[in-house]
Amino acid sequence: MNKLYIGNVSSEVCEDDLAAIFEEWSIPHSAPFLLKTGYAFVDCPDEKAAMKAIDVLSGKVELHGKVLEVEHSVPKLQRKCKLQIRNIPPHMQWEVLDGMLAQYGPVESCEQVNTDTPTAVVNVRYGAKEHAKLAMEKLNGSKMENFTLKVSFIPDETAAAEGPSAGGRRGYVARGSSRSCSPSQGGRAKPSDLPLRIVVPTQFVGAIIGKEGATIRNITKQTHSKIDIHRKENAGAAEKPITIHSTPEGCSNACTTIMEIMQKEALDTKFTEEIPLKILAHNNFVGRIIGKDGRNLKKIEVNTGTRITISALQDLTVYNPERTITVKGTIEECARAEEELMKKMRESFLSDVDAMHIQAHLIPGLNVNTLGIFPPSGSPGMGPSMSCMPPPGAHGGFSSFGQGHPESETVHLFIPALAVGAIIGKQGQHIKQLSHFAGASIKIAPAEEMGPTPQRRVTIAGPPEAQFKAQCRIFGKLKEENFFGPKEEVKLEAHIKVPSFAAGRVIGKGGKTVNELQNLTCAEVVVPRDQTPDENDQVIVKISGHFFACQLAQRKIQEILAQVKRQQQPKPTSGAQPPQPRRK
Repeated sequence: MNKLYIGNVSSEVCEDDLAAIFEEWSIPHSAPFLLKTGYAFVDCPDEKAAMKAIDVLSGKVELHGKVLEVEHSVPKLQRKCKLQIRNIPPHMQWEVLDGMLAQYGPVESCEQVNTDTPTAVVNVRYGAKEHAKLAMEKLNGSKMENFTLKVSFIPDETAAAEGPSAGGRRGYVARGSSRSCSPSQGGRAKPSDLPLRIVVPTQFVGAIIGKEGATIRNITKQTHSKIDIHRKENAGAAEKPITIHSTPEGCSNACTTIMEIMQKEALDTKFTEEIPLKILAHNNFVGRIIGKDGRNLKKIEVNTGTRITISALQDLTVYNPERTITVKGTIEECARAEEELMKKMRESFLSDVDAMHIQAHLIPGLNVNTLGIFPPSGSPGMGPSMSCMPPPGAHGGFSSFGQGHPESETVHLFIPALAVGAIIGKQGQHIKQLSHFAGASIKIAPAEEMGPTPQRRVTIAGPPEAQFKAQCRIFGKLKEENFFGPKEEVKLEAHIKVPSFAAGRVIGKGGKTVNELQNLTCAEVVVPRDQTPDENDQVIVKISGHFFACQLAQRKIQEILAQVKRQQQPKPTSGAQPPQPRRK
């Protein structure tokens, strides 16, 4: 994606004029300019140079009376669903960006691009060409917090590869097709799919790399690992991230070696400050690392003799979903702590991947890339990718009731009363954006309806995927806003209504079904006894637990209801013969 299109070029311009402009702004180019009538093309050596040319030249530099327009050169066949949005306010929150993008159609992925500019850049892939085109028309040139957004198409490599359908089902991706996937495509996730990410002081990066890269090559060879030092991230920053891809043992050995190199360099340079081990952890894993009342973290500290702290939630932004775990102690103690912390993180990662696979199979067309639970892979600073999940339509698009479109469901989610303002947002902006993003109706019951416990009811109506998205973001918002302590996981109670005649099927003989349901999902599922059915002859099923547990329990209960409904439908009498007249 390093080829540039230069538009609005005056007829008086020659190749040397363009070369002089690039030289003036210190923008390298790897080939001569290809000048046409009114426009030109040029290749840059890398994406960073291409991005710099776009940022500093497009709409800003005049040549022979015309202001140049510079953007990525995108062949027509690849001008499909992928956009680049530039000049985004640097502190925009997840839900604001999601809400803005979701107005124009389902978003399959949204990845940050690292640039030297103070504003942010993201690459967005929509599910359909018309949605990308609409977003381009509406967002390009629009204002956001006094920043003018710049939107352009970028090459959509999958578009050219797909070509015309070869008789396959619409929306179906054939086995073996090229889809970016981590963890491992088509198979169960492995612990090695989650890399170890650490942060080191910038002044030690040179020592870790070594003369002509000799030291880092030696570490890589000895530990059988792939190590990426993100030197170009956050120019001028005091610390730089390092990503280590290997087996758990390989990651730990590489980490220990890096700590030893830093300690030796500190002695050689008379650096007197303590150098702690800093591990980056995606926010999704932090609650489970800490454990209930901080028990998991305290146990690791006691076992390893270290002191461990975790950065505040307030440090997270749409572009930085990671928390910093700071470990203080000797190298040996820090190494043991790294092993235990990463073991817990990998367990959480595998558990979440399994849960996401289950959700993808239970919810037809669920596109987990749009949920914001995990950021996409391939971007420095980002965690594991869920892009290997089935694309929309991959399951045939049938609901659990066997109809062409998933039926709408209603779920009552109970949140702390004090959190209502955070969910609604200023002038109702957050709840509107959440509703847009999820494709669900979201209503909060008035305070007068609040029961004896200080909780408010949030009613979410929409199909399964909309329920998944809306509830996911509500759970996440409560954690972000510190309505649950840093040492506890967000657990909420959800109520769904079931026909009274089906309640027995949810419970099962002697409570067998509901017990199996609780064991499978790790959620608490209760069908209160002696309920009086409402006017619709329905009773309440209560589900309590963390997000994935609640979701899995909801889906399993919906499966039971679907089975009951199917059994109630009259069976067709195909092939039945009309009654024969009696013989006389």
